Amino acid sequence: MIFFSRGIVFSSSLIRQTIQGLAATLLMSWVALANAQTQSTAANKIEAWPNKPLKLIVGFPPGSTPDMAARTLAEPLAKALGQPVIVENKPGAAGNIGLNSVAKSTDNHTLGVAINGNLTVAKILYPKMGFDPNKELAPVSLIGTAPLVMVTAKDIPAGNDFIAAAKASGNKWNFGSVGVGSQGHLGIELMKSLMPGFKAVHVPFSGNPQVLSALVGGQIQLALMPPGVALPMIKAGRINAVGLLGGRSALAPELGSISERGINGISLDTLTAVVAPSSLSKANVERLSREIGQILRQPEVRQKLFLQGWLASPTSPEATLQRIRFEALTMSGLVASLGIKSE
Repeated sequence: MIFFSRGIVFSSSLIRQTIQGLAATLLMSWVALANAQTQSTAANKIEAWPNKPLKLIVGFPPGSTPDMAARTLAEPLAKALGQPVIVENKPGAAGNIGLNSVAKSTDNHTLGVAINGNLTVAKILYPKMGFDPNKELAPVSLIGTAPLVMVTAKDIPAGNDFIAAAKASGNKWNFGSVGVGSQGHLGIELMKSLMPGFKAVHVPFSGNPQVLSALVGGQIQLALMPPGVALPMIKAGRINAVGLLGGRSALAPELGSISERGINGISLDTLTAVVAPSSLSKANVERLSREIGQILRQPEVRQKLFLQGWLASPTSPEATLQRIRFEALTMSGLVASLGIKSE
């Protein structure tokens, strides 16, 4: 069939083709618009996170060094994210009880603060602890790092005669730490392997304040702890300082290193880090890391952490993971070679 309009000839087939072309164009436009709306909605979901208060779980008691670091971070992080950040203490099992609750959380608003051992050797030492940090936790950023200082009870020598006294002590000394697999535990175990005759017995506590209290009270004779915890008691003459593991540090410039006392081959530090459940989206983990990095570069935050005994150490998720993997290799080898087991 042929139609005429003002001198123009139209065929029915041409009309059909035109209509079909318009329909195809409209369909493609609709699909493109729908895709754009979907992408926009997804982006808005990311931007809308968090949409309720966040929990920052610390597996150690109030007043412990991880707890103080978490509380220093919480307020500026709340301002950056536009939601309250509530620090919640769940101490026990060298911090693993708290991290288990982080790993199992499904609300997308629960984070955790971890130390070295939680992320490196805990799975080896606590095979039944209920979660796998390698699979169920996502590293976000370090908060801070610190050397460890070897301290003794007041009646234990800490000068050049420390080594002789330690070797002669056999198993009469007790040493404290924040739990099996912590740096404070592994460091003394390494020291025992290097000093024949030294067989101090490990006594785990829930946090460094409890370790310090036992040291001052004479229930234990030796410990490794961050300078921020130990220095006030060292300066007050309540405990003695043998020295820092590794080299000297700006955190405690008045303290020498244990190598100056003749103890070589031990170089450990401690760290605290923010982790998230592995279910939290990569975009939100990266955003958290960026926000924390900006906070940790603020002079007032760095100063607060420094006074607590931490060197602010912001890292990307990838750099945090690399640090954990490297340390896991070295520490798991130490655990295996010394035959250390959970108690």
